[in-house]
Amino acid sequence: MAHLSHKTLNYLPETLSEHEAEEGQPTSVGSFSFWPPHLEKVFPVYAMGIPNPVMDSSLQNSDCFDPIWDDVRREAQLEAEREPILSSFFYATILSHDCLEQALAFALANRLQKPTLLATQLMDIFSTVIKHDKGIQHSIRLDIQAFKDRDPACLSYCSALLYMKGYQSLQVHRVAHALWGQGRKVLALALQSRVSEVFGVDIHPAATIGNGILVDHGTGVVIGETAIIGNRVSLMQGVTLGGTGKDTGDRHPKVADGVLIGAHATILGNLQVGECVMIAAGSLVLQDVPPHSIVAGVPAKVIGKFIVH
Repeated sequence: MAHLSHKTLNYLPETLSEHEAEEGQPTSVGSFSFWPPHLEKVFPVYAMGIPNPVMDSSLQNSDCFDPIWDDVRREAQLEAEREPILSSFFYATILSHDCLEQALAFALANRLQKPTLLATQLMDIFSTVIKHDKGIQHSIRLDIQAFKDRDPACLSYCSALLYMKGYQSLQVHRVAHALWGQGRKVLALALQSRVSEVFGVDIHPAATIGNGILVDHGTGVVIGETAIIGNRVSLMQGVTLGGTGKDTGDRHPKVADGVLIGAHATILGNLQVGECVMIAAGSLVLQDVPPHSIVAGVPAKVIGKFIVH
């Protein structure tokens, strides 16, 4: 799933009409340095996700061919050779396992264990749920590909799997969400609580989250119970998808595919954020946002639109 190419974006200031845009007014982004100066500081454009049907198909049909796992093992072997002091670590976490699911369960269990919640118990929970859920198996691969493609700090698949709490907390949520759907709500809430303690990421087990998600850094991210997030969404640190406190029931945001939410942006209420929206860092969103819009401010307003080619 390739990240957004810097040659695929046209910026349309909100002051231009659609007719003016068609006449050649939008700024074609030949490189990120030509992204409008007042926007480049608040929009990590590199983190936007666009569809890649070829990659999606190859990762989905991985019963007999798993390129992600092959790369993870290759990377772990190379790192063990470069840093012999970590050879035992890479063997225990990656090289001793037969598949990505098993290695992920091991990594998560060891990060979340505590005296009253043993690593062996957690690994059994994670392994059992993931083993019987094809959707999660597909999602963990699309998510790790999203980190590799869209996070410049992600050096390898291996680093996302072992070190990045945004990726790890997201995968625990996927297991907790499955448990919630099975009626095992107490266990799901226990996992949510533990993830919040260890990673500083608070995602309600009932929240619905799509594939190819980038949770960059993860620290301070809060996602409410009735929130729905589409595919290829990127959330920076400190993002809140919360309620206004005035409503009950369905009270959290619905975020469509391809949305980029900047650091410490807050989106409140049962509102719709359209496809491929960009929300500036620090914004407060209190009303629906139309597709392909750029919004910023407190409260947030549409300041432009863009076209992905």
